[in-house]
Amino acid sequence: MPRALVLEQIRKLSLRDIDLPQEVGPHDVRIKIHTVGICGSDVHYYTHGRIGPFVVNAPMVLGHEAAGVVVETGKDVTHLKAGDRVCMEPGIPDANSRASRLGLYNIDPAVTFWATPPVHGVLTPHVVHSANYTYKLPDKVSFAEGAMVEPFAVGMQAAQKAKIAPGDTAVVTGAGPIGIMVAIAALAGGCARVIVADFAQPKLDIAAQYQGILPINIGKRDLAEEVKQLTEGWGADVVFECSGSPKAWETLLDLPRPGGAVVAVGLPVEPVGLDISTASTKEIRFETVFRYAHQYDRAIALMGSGRVDLKPLITETFPFEESVAAFDRAAEGRPGDVKLQITL
Repeated sequence: MPRALVLEQIRKLSLRDIDLPQEVGPHDVRIKIHTVGICGSDVHYYTHGRIGPFVVNAPMVLGHEAAGVVVETGKDVTHLKAGDRVCMEPGIPDANSRASRLGLYNIDPAVTFWATPPVHGVLTPHVVHSANYTYKLPDKVSFAEGAMVEPFAVGMQAAQKAKIAPGDTAVVTGAGPIGIMVAIAALAGGCARVIVADFAQPKLDIAAQYQGILPINIGKRDLAEEVKQLTEGWGADVVFECSGSPKAWETLLDLPRPGGAVVAVGLPVEPVGLDISTASTKEIRFETVFRYAHQYDRAIALMGSGRVDLKPLITETFPFEESVAAFDRAAEGRPGDVKLQITL
């Protein structure tokens, strides 16, 4: 049996052997895992045991942001071969579902997604995965960067849903990994500048390394006033809410311009109040994001071309044997940590 990082119960992780599916079907590939990123959802399962309707009722292997090397291919796989460096899209939909037929496979109720109960994740030496959701990495893209494609795809989905026009001004509330990647994707999508707002100055300093990102510490400055000043009183073309904080929604509609857009990316843990009157009088367009669909190829192309560099977001890398310590570090939520990764 393979060794894996297993969430046994709330606040209890172990590195141990566990029985995992290992049979390679005709349309599958076997992948030797190299790097796995620690996502906020992994940490939330570790600390709380559930996210909304998804509850950990049995031991579960964590990890879904991954890159590695193909070591075996199914008999009907033609676009990949042993030795290919790859990253993997962790959600497999039902190809015949209504959502998939509409191209909305990320919201297929039947999707199986790594490290989402009861589906095991990939913090283990080898995994078997659908070849159709396995993507070759360009030579210039490292395994560490390959493991960042998954969260960056969320940013790409947000940027696409926003319908950015060249020269737009955007605001991102929340400078966590997803917030910064949304900002980078918004710039790649045509925004001239992106205001990133947070309380954590170390995260803002990391975001500020990217040309076009303007950091604002909302513990010291009023975000709405700053946006008005920067846009001559007009407001932002697009506002991305990435913090997941219910409090962010209390004043969020002060930020977009008339006819602007609000894109909900962060998932609040409780319902939020929304000023429908202001939204209506400003004709605000609302969009929502859940994971991503059809974004991996675009994300990898941007990274391979050099247009997008996610390496500055990798804070620290841990060996597999120190996986429990890595998760304890992630659960601390240090202000200067953006992305922690584990190498196998």
